[in-house]
Amino acid sequence: MALEDLVAVSSFRAPRESLGVLDAETTAALVEGMADVAVVLDAQGVVSDIAYGSDDLAAELSPDWIGQPWLETVSPETRANLEDLLNEAAEHSVTRWRQVTHPSRRGADIPMQYRALRADQSGRIIAVGRNLQGMAALQQQLVDAQQALERDYWRFRQVETRYRLLFRMVSEAILIIDAPTQRVVEANPAAGQMLGETPTRIIGRPFPEGFDNDSTQSINGLLAGVRAAGRADDVRAILLDSTQEFLVSASLLRQENASFLLVRLSPVIPDASKTASMPDIKARYLRVLESAPDCVVITDTNGTILTANSTFLSLTEIAAEQQARGESLDRWLGRPGVDLNVLMANLRQHTTVRLFATTLRGEYGSTTEVEISAAAVRNGERPYFGFFIRDVGRRLSAEQPTSPEQTRWLDQLTERVGRVPLKELVRESTDTIERLCIEAALKLTGDNRASAAELLGLSRQSLYVKIDRYGIVADHASESSGSGKK
Repeated sequence: MALEDLVAVSSFRAPRESLGVLDAETTAALVEGMADVAVVLDAQGVVSDIAYGSDDLAAELSPDWIGQPWLETVSPETRANLEDLLNEAAEHSVTRWRQVTHPSRRGADIPMQYRALRADQSGRIIAVGRNLQGMAALQQQLVDAQQALERDYWRFRQVETRYRLLFRMVSEAILIIDAPTQRVVEANPAAGQMLGETPTRIIGRPFPEGFDNDSTQSINGLLAGVRAAGRADDVRAILLDSTQEFLVSASLLRQENASFLLVRLSPVIPDASKTASMPDIKARYLRVLESAPDCVVITDTNGTILTANSTFLSLTEIAAEQQARGESLDRWLGRPGVDLNVLMANLRQHTTVRLFATTLRGEYGSTTEVEISAAAVRNGERPYFGFFIRDVGRRLSAEQPTSPEQTRWLDQLTERVGRVPLKELVRESTDTIERLCIEAALKLTGDNRASAAELLGLSRQSLYVKIDRYGIVADHASESSGSGKK
């Protein structure tokens, strides 16, 4: 829509009949009343008259506008806007609003918004202006509020970063628990180490978990008291797989509409005067196991490592014990997916395993011949397994690699060369090797046929058929009966 159309739509329908009775004084009063500043210009754009809507604005603007070009009364950066306004007034009777700024005698520039009207054919122009200081003040307040909000946001981020750093570095075990569900929301590394798990595995699990029955009841009572009254007396608790006693304290935290419990676990340091000799002896056991020349590893029932001594870390080429915790022992054994399953099956059935031969693989490719002995410890609902791994590489290199039976078989085989076809010799050799492997697997697994089949990569039915075929059961039976006669 053109400017003339816009003016026609918004103009009076009969201005001569409606406003024709207005004289010059009335028109001047009307213009002064509706404008903060009214400026009358001649055809050259020089100010010929001016009126202010308030004394405060008149005191701020320069009093010597009359006789000066209007373009010189505005700041240089807004002079282009005023030139566009004057050019538009020369072409059209009414202009659009344009914003300029005037220098003030009090320092800060004054923002103004003008609209111009061509008064007659001689080129005189009347410009009416609105003072935008109030709007500018509101805009500045909005900018200041946004900047303050941004500063508060970054201060909050810095406080949160310091909290996270302190939460991780503090030596005491700290848990943040959702009050209604009693599930762990956050846990620091000290809490994970104390509870024998990584912090990420603790999150989402119910609390208390892993304590004995009396301790569980005491902790539940503590948490119920904190939820009800906001505080409760500290309680003592003991983990199922540890003799270490903890002092458990809790406090209530409220965040918006959610409630959380801040739980702290502090080890109870026994009084030296009241400590019996048995805890000292157990502490010595722990120090001896940590410094033992053989590897000592403790796992849960799934083979996940709970703790390991420095010798195991050295053989597996691991820098810190934290890297081994939470990992499966099967990761470092020579036959992945076989050795650990055989060991676990025997531990569950017999609770002990002795001299299981395998290899231990390091992180950087080294291998070590080892013998593993293990024991299962039944400890309530959380049993665990202890593995004792010995480096036998030097001993095996000094021993004879073959047994007398194997040497005799090789001698008999070489003596038949030339008298028996090669195909028959190969078939007999294959049967003999297969029998020796089955006997070795049964020996390694303590005559556990299921574990031996898994070790050999056979199905149980195939192993049973081969045992009957080679008469291995009969040989074992004869050996056992012969030893009984002696």
